Parts: sequence; C-alpha cells; structure tokens
Amino acid sequence: MTTLTPQEAYQATNKHYELPAELFGIYLDRRLKYSSGLYTNGHSDLDQAQTNKLHFVARQLGLTGGERLLDVGCGWGSLILFMAQEYGCHATGVTPSRPQAEYIRAQAEKAGVAELIALELGSFTDVEVAGPFDAVTMLGSIVHMPDRTAVLRKVYGLLRGGGSLYLSESCFRDHAAYEEFSQRPGTKHVTEGIFGFADMVPLSVLVEAVESARFSLTGLADLTAHYHRTIEEWERRVGAARDHVELVAPGMSEPLIRYLRTANAGWGYTTKHYALSALKSRMGPTEAP
Repeated sequence: MTTLTPQEAYQATNKHYELPAELFGIYLDRRLKYSSGLYTNGHSDLDQAQTNKLHFVARQLGLTGGERLLDVGCGWGSLILFMAQEYGCHATGVTPSRPQAEYIRAQAEKAGVAELIALELGSFTDVEVAGPFDAVTMLGSIVHMPDRTAVLRKVYGLLRGGGSLYLSESCFRDHAAYEEFSQRPGTKHVTEGIFGFADMVPLSVLVEAVESARFSLTGLADLTAHYHRTIEEWERRVGAARDHVELVAPGMSEPLIRYLRTANAGWGYTTKHYALSALKSRMGPTEAP
C-alpha cells in the first residue's frame, strides 16, 4: 500500500508523460495510443490492432454517436480524437501533461474536430470537470492514482444515470503474486523508475473499488495476450531505432527496453491485463445479454 498523496503521485508520474511526442512516435502506432491493442488475427499490424481496440471500447460503452465522453488520463489523445472523428462524440480529456494537451489540440485542428474536443490539464483528483457525461474511459490511468475508490466515486458523480464506464488495467494475477513481486527490483523499475508512481494491484482490488463506487459491473475481458503482442511490437520498434531514441531522449533507450521486457516477461505468470465495463445503474442492464 502506497503512502503517496494524490498530488505527490501526480508530480512523480507526470515526468514520463512530459517526454516529447517524437519519442512515443518511434514505437507506438500512428495515433500514439499507449495501451493494449486488440488483434483479430495473426496478420493484424499495430495500427489495425489499435483501431480494433478503439472500436471495442466504443462497443463496450454502448456508443451510438454524439455522446458526451470523458477520458481520464487521455495520453496523446488517441481515444478522444477517434471517438470525435468516428462517432461524433463531444470528448473531454484529462491529462497531467502540457505537451500532451498541446499535441492533442493541434491534432484536433488538423482533423477538423476541434469543436468536439475539450481538455483539462492537471490531476483528475484536482481538476473540476463539468458533467454530466454519457460515458467515461480510463485506459491504464487508475494505476497512477493512489485512492482508486475516491477516483471512481468522482467518476460516478460525473456520469448521468445509466452512463457507462470502461476501465482497463494491468493487474497482478492474485494477492500472492502481489505480495511476492510488487517490491522486486524489476517491478520497481517499471512502477517507479519509468512511471514515477504506479500501484499495480490484483483485479479483485479494482472490482472492490468499482463496487464501492456503486457501479454495476457489466463486463470483464481478459486482454493479456493482446497486450503481450502489443508490447512485443513496441520493443521491436525501440530496438530497431535505438539511435533515434537516444537522439530524442538521451539515455532513454536502455531503461525503455528494460521496462518493455520486464512487462512482457510477467504476462500470464504474475500479471494479467483486464478490461472492465460498468454502468451507473442500480439494477444494471435492462436488456438481455
């Protein structure tokens, strides 16, 4: 259990996301989506896998078009830009990084969806966001927030009645693995050396937080194999462009490769990657699955 305050965690984590977009462009897909893709066959490339994943998120949320969407920890804007372009959503992103916000604004102008995109700069625990929203997404962001239940209660309050939540996160596969591996040097390199702060927990801890925030859990998907393949491709790209990485972010190539290899070594043994969906609804879904 971490003793960092939300503000301390925000300041520690923000250093990673202040790195230049050019660095992430070396190894991520064309949208700079910094989370698992979704591979439908053995021939899918990274760009297609990330497009598949974004459509998957839209389906899990039940988007039909024109919804108000909030993305907590929006990264380089891949999700909010996609949902604005493909679904006509009015999308708000929260990011701790000024470079990310500037990048997203430029991409929104370029794509002709600037009027559909809003950005809040800072930690989600501190920023004031104007709801209600029809849907909220959290892709790999809650791991950087010490008080998961408080964050999810805030999300709950920002959703309209019947609104939907999509949350995906990397987890220890059980409490025994968490106790044994969370403090090991390899884990610390990822959670503290790369990200500054991340508290990866078992899935059951996330489910408890979702329940405590009064959500009705509606779905669970195991995306572990897809994240393994995604990071495998990220590592390949970093390895093939070490000189470029060093030019953009001196000294970053070795820590980055170590982080990617450490993450991929644990999948299925000590770690898993899950996607949760939930509703702000006392009774849950009204239609048969």
